[in-house]
Amino acid sequence: MFRSYPSTWFFIWLVFPLLGWGGLAAGASVPEVSPVVESVSLLPKPPSRPRPTRAQVDGLIPKVASRYKVETALVRAVVAAESNYNAHAVSPAGAIGLMQLMPATAADYGVTSSDALFDPEVNLRTGTRHLKRLLNKYKNDYGRVIMAYNAGEGVVDRTNSRVTYLETLNYTEAVILNYRRHGGTAPTRDALRQVQSLRGMRFNSRSRRLLKKYLDPSLLSLKVKPTLDVHLLNPSLHDVGPESQPMFELDAGRIP
Repeated sequence: MFRSYPSTWFFIWLVFPLLGWGGLAAGASVPEVSPVVESVSLLPKPPSRPRPTRAQVDGLIPKVASRYKVETALVRAVVAAESNYNAHAVSPAGAIGLMQLMPATAADYGVTSSDALFDPEVNLRTGTRHLKRLLNKYKNDYGRVIMAYNAGEGVVDRTNSRVTYLETLNYTEAVILNYRRHGGTAPTRDALRQVQSLRGMRFNSRSRRLLKKYLDPSLLSLKVKPTLDVHLLNPSLHDVGPESQPMFELDAGRIP
């Protein structure tokens, strides 16, 4: 049990406010650290209404394609590749609906609501308008149009249509083959050949990177020395026959 003394209470009364003011001063000198809140980019949420069936979507495509003068077969092929006829599809990147439109792309055509892109007819109209613009820009070159729809116009233009992304090459080939199955008649043989050529470029580029990374360049520095007189190094003057000598031979001392 503590005894109460007047001097003790006077000391507490004098010191306690100073401690409080000191704490406030310290608090003022050190900025308050607010908890870090990570900004989470929320993907568009599909509507709760029932998803339209494939037959319902397929019935909308001819009308929309005819309105914007785009082949029905091309629209069907893009829808199949993009969403497999799923009007409520959302990609990890935020592309929405049947034709997997990014909100920024849809906004170029006046559709500013992400929720509106879940409507199958709105999505088809917007995606088909985008296809029509690409067809006009690339003069009905289906290979470039399909690449641009997948990878973006900027990539196609910067690479002079030599897009080597594996996803884009697979996508372009799949859309063209699907387009043909749906009765498409536009020339696409050259586009498929280009895809195969770009696959080769992609493989060669990868091979060069691997060689550069793992191959010892010194192995390519083979020293050769002429075995004939200088004036006989001209191939046209070199004798051919069983007694002829090789024009060059490797320096064995350079071979590891």
